[in-house]
Amino acid sequence: MEWYQLVWSRFAEFDGRSRRQEYWMFSLFQFLIIFAGYVVGLALMAIGIGFVILGLCFIYSLISFIPSLSVSVRRLHDTGKSGWFLLVGLIPFIGGLVLIILMATDSDPGMNEYGPNPKFPEQPAMLAWSAGSYSPRPAVWPGGVSTFVGDKGFGFCSGCGNKLKDASPYCGSCGAQV
Repeated sequence: MEWYQLVWSRFAEFDGRSRRQEYWMFSLFQFLIIFAGYVVGLALMAIGIGFVILGLCFIYSLISFIPSLSVSVRRLHDTGKSGWFLLVGLIPFIGGLVLIILMATDSDPGMNEYGPNPKFPEQPAMLAWSAGSYSPRPAVWPGGVSTFVGDKGFGFCSGCGNKLKDASPYCGSCGAQV
């Protein structure tokens, strides 16, 4: 329920990132609320108040459109994609499947252009590589603090941003030398 409330508290926030769990729990609650409303509405059609309940379900669907859209955009940001990728859903048959795959994809490790990884808010900013070169430049936290990732004191790989699991000189995820 806290994930559902979190989306409503950030209902018109289209910047930043949202975890898979936040997106899917909100989607589950949305489905259950609307499905239950329509079932109850259809069941009560015989006594005349079914139309009222169905109307309330429709109004709720309209009201929850913006929060659904914003959490979807933030979820795409978490995978490193632009929110405009939601338009892929307009492609018949394949579009919906592509969106489901994108929404189920794991987060970009570390910080990306949309902000820090919501899974690991304590993780420092990742290295941002200059375009066309391999010289690292510090990435900047939203607060303006420049840091480097990959120092042994931080415990994160400078190549992929994943948390280092042991004292090995190599990352267990990507194999980069730490």
